[in-house]
Amino acid sequence: QVLLEESGGGLVQPGGSLRLSCTGSGRPFPNYAMGWFRQAPGKDREYVAAIIASGTNTFYADSVKGRFAISRDNAKNTLYLQMNSLKPEDTAVYYCNADATVRDVLSGAADYWGRGTQVTVSS
Repeated sequence: QVLLEESGGGLVQPGGSLRLSCTGSGRPFPNYAMGWFRQAPGKDREYVAAIIASGTNTFYADSVKGRFAISRDNAKNTLYLQMNSLKPEDTAVYYCNADATVRDVLSGAADYWGRGTQVTVSS
């Protein structure tokens, strides 16, 4: 069992930045690939970014490429999502997930999910 908890969401103006964190507990954090998904009101949950267990490879949805950066600190059991140049369409609840395979993280079939943190981009 891996427990995940997101933090760092909030209200930000268009063009602004936020950094989300996801802290893990339970089974060894470095064993898992991890990712971020988001869900806007009335829409399906969508993939945002993913990172392999070692942190050496990262993946991004086209909609956030060049603006968001995923990273992890395995010594702190923490996953990050740095979000820059935020747009109103980035408004959503953001979830982190974890799984033994990056394939399942990317597809949304990950075994473990956090409860989400709200990000609102508005002037």
